[in-house]
Amino acid sequence: MDERRLEYLIEEKKYVTLKRELEDMNEVDIADLLESLDIHTGLLIFRMLPKDLAVDVFNRFTVEQQRSVIELVNDKELKFILDELFFDDMIDIIEEMPANVVKKILLHSKEEERNLINQFLRYPPESAGSIMTIEYVDLKKHMTVGMALDYIKETGLDKETVYTCYVTDMNRKLEGIVSLRKLVIADDEATIEEIMDRDVIYVHTHDDQETVAGVFKRYGFLALPVVDKEDRLTGIITVDDIMDVIDQETTEDFQKMAAMSPTEERYLDASIFSLAKHRLPWLMVLMISATFTGGIVRKYEEVLQAVIVLNAFIPMLMDTGGNAGSQSSTLIIRGIALGEIDLKDAGRVIWKEFGISLVVGTLLAIVNFFRVYLIDNVGLTVSFTISMTLIVTVVMSKVVGAILPIIAKKMNIDPAIMAGPLITTIVDALSLIVYFAIATRILHI
Repeated sequence: MDERRLEYLIEEKKYVTLKRELEDMNEVDIADLLESLDIHTGLLIFRMLPKDLAVDVFNRFTVEQQRSVIELVNDKELKFILDELFFDDMIDIIEEMPANVVKKILLHSKEEERNLINQFLRYPPESAGSIMTIEYVDLKKHMTVGMALDYIKETGLDKETVYTCYVTDMNRKLEGIVSLRKLVIADDEATIEEIMDRDVIYVHTHDDQETVAGVFKRYGFLALPVVDKEDRLTGIITVDDIMDVIDQETTEDFQKMAAMSPTEERYLDASIFSLAKHRLPWLMVLMISATFTGGIVRKYEEVLQAVIVLNAFIPMLMDTGGNAGSQSSTLIIRGIALGEIDLKDAGRVIWKEFGISLVVGTLLAIVNFFRVYLIDNVGLTVSFTISMTLIVTVVMSKVVGAILPIIAKKMNIDPAIMAGPLITTIVDALSLIVYFAIATRILHI
């Protein structure tokens, strides 16, 4: 069903047909369709859905849609939605909602749930504890395989996943894991202790979510256990939750690399002033830092007046340096984010970028020399000056672009900050210093 079909069925009040067609659709597609409607019409259609499907659709709504639904549905409808949501999804909703909506959610939660919610909300933002769920299958090592399978059948419907089960002792300490596949093919009389895997990869509740994402990517897990400082199993993180984290972290990196403050607002939903607020600070910093470039030009006014033609090549040198630095910084930042580059690799990275820059800089300088000398007719000495500056600028830019993200990582600063705009500002100033230094020596000004 597309939007035109949806609008036609609503206008003709063919709600029975509409309900039947929606029931055959995926919850993601239904959420997208309802987003195109005004909130009251959308709520009318939402209430027509079977209850289980309505919960799945609600979980796919944007934060704004969820808030509107919570504010408009009656207490009975809200209680059903909250009872059917997985616990980690409820936590995600609460974290995004304003105080009045959170109050309404908590009023319709059981006392045990309220205590758990308060516990989860105390975990640091963007930590493993804040994104985990408590709905996992836990087994005891004395159980037989038959007992375990019966237990999974009895409780599995309310769990986030049953594909991996976790073996804990009486104090909830994590002792091992066992996959559903292993349970299904094992003998019914075998004990969990005999078939469980004791070599468990896990994360701690206060580990950063980016660290958790790295573990998922490294091992290809569907779920990952989360333990506290005493190695007690606290919850699990599933792959669908970590995919959201990876998208969020990648978006933040792109925003920082573009010299913007990170925001989770969707572009079309954000106001002009909100978008401007996130862009202005870095633009202000970069604009003020660019005054250093102006100061360098003023310092070498005599050189520029003596050989006026040098002015014409300043933009080319600055642009080439900035682009070269951005290439290196982008690759290094991404390598650090993917875990391909570590702090111990700094020496290898610098040496490699130095070699690359020599090759690239030399080839660019040769092409530039003949272009400037033969086409622009600026003379042999000036052409040589510009080409030598180009080599030094490219080498310097690529090395600086490679080393700054590593320094940022060493200082526990997000390497994404050391991206295009900032690198360009730094390289612009350095390339001008190099340009005028080489010019004064070769041209004897």
